[in-house]
Amino acid sequence: MSKRKVSGRMIAKRNHRYNKIAMIGITMVVCMMLVLLYVQGRSVQRRISENTQRQQELAEQIDDEKERTKEIEAMQDYVQSDEYTEKIAKEKIGLVKDNEIIFKEAD
Repeated sequence: MSKRKVSGRMIAKRNHRYNKIAMIGITMVVCMMLVLLYVQGRSVQRRISENTQRQQELAEQIDDEKERTKEIEAMQDYVQSDEYTEKIAKEKIGLVKDNEIIFKEAD
């Protein structure tokens, strides 16, 4: 009977040793997973930050383009006006109105 108790104790010690090794292995796996999750989280946070910055830059570009569009529309209205037509006629062609006096510089 004493052999049975000894062998039972030996089995219990062996099982305890295996359990201890298994717990260490599981702990290591969990730690590696935590490190991996941390690294992935940092990567995602960096990408979010980059995308937020890019979004702000694009919003600024949109505002600039809207302002540019307004300037182009204003220029288009000006080009279609009589004032612009008169200006171009005077500068490019040299036309004058009937009651206008022309002064020329002396050379």
